[in-house]
Amino acid sequence: QLQASGGGLVQAGGSLRLSCAASVGGFSSYGMGWFRQAPGKGREFVASINWSGGSAYYADSVKGRFSISRDNARKTLYLQMNSLKPEDTAVYYCARSLGSSGTYRRVDEYIYWGQGTQVTVSS
Repeated sequence: QLQASGGGLVQAGGSLRLSCAASVGGFSSYGMGWFRQAPGKGREFVASINWSGGSAYYADSVKGRFSISRDNARKTLYLQMNSLKPEDTAVYYCARSLGSSGTYRRVDEYIYWGQGTQVTVSS
């Protein structure tokens, strides 16, 4: 089970830090990812990280503004979001991938999903 938290309402240019606490087994062995879904749109890849935290990957739309990290001892995944824009408004989901790599970007490459946390950025 994955539990995402940390969403909220923030002004453009502000920051938020999302957390995802894992109770699913084998957290430290698998790549993890963050996705988001805006109203009326499909779920899109935001960022991913490999099992050790040594490699991270980002969507072009968030590169340089967002940072993904993990603490395997605490079984927690993070997404630091800076310089937020109104177009970042969405429900954000954390997910565990089907392998140890951090290179997975497709929704169907993730097999466990959190419940989502709402991020709203006002202009």
